[in-house]
Amino acid sequence: MSDEPAPRLLDARSLRGLAHPLRMQLLIALRRGGPATASRLAEKLGESSGATSYHLRQLAAHGFVADDPERGKGRERWWKAVDQGVQLDETLIKDPDPAVRGAVALFRYELANVHTREVATWLGNTSEWGEEWDGATDLSDFTLRLTPELARELVAKMHDLVQSYRPAAEGTPDAETVRVHTHVFPTQTTP
Repeated sequence: MSDEPAPRLLDARSLRGLAHPLRMQLLIALRRGGPATASRLAEKLGESSGATSYHLRQLAAHGFVADDPERGKGRERWWKAVDQGVQLDETLIKDPDPAVRGAVALFRYELANVHTREVATWLGNTSEWGEEWDGATDLSDFTLRLTPELARELVAKMHDLVQSYRPAAEGTPDAETVRVHTHVFPTQTTP
């Protein structure tokens, strides 16, 4: 069992605070790259430091990021991610407030965009990885006929399997960070 804390469950308020393309990019950058200043994040993301500063303060107001007091000198403000993951409260999908449902939609679209950018970046850089990674990556899709109950079971089993690999390579010098995306969704079939 991993010592990693459980992902933060997004409620309606925190979801509205996070559901913005730049805020999601900032949070991901802090989670993966560690603490940084607004200026460094602006340079990395191709944004203005004014925009990154504003959105970092919004993320802080919703508890996603915090000052990193161990870094920085003088007026230089460093930010760090507070947690390492979020989870959508599925009840928000049917929330009676259209603003909440809109935030859910934006959050999900941005998450899909993040996945698309990550796959595209990997495809563009596959030649930079050594031969040992040949055949160790996957870009597959499957079509199944499932009931909602079986789909939930599949998702739970996939998540359990991925979690079981968290401690597997701890302390191994040749281990790399690996992203695993899962997407399970129904599609319309033509009769």
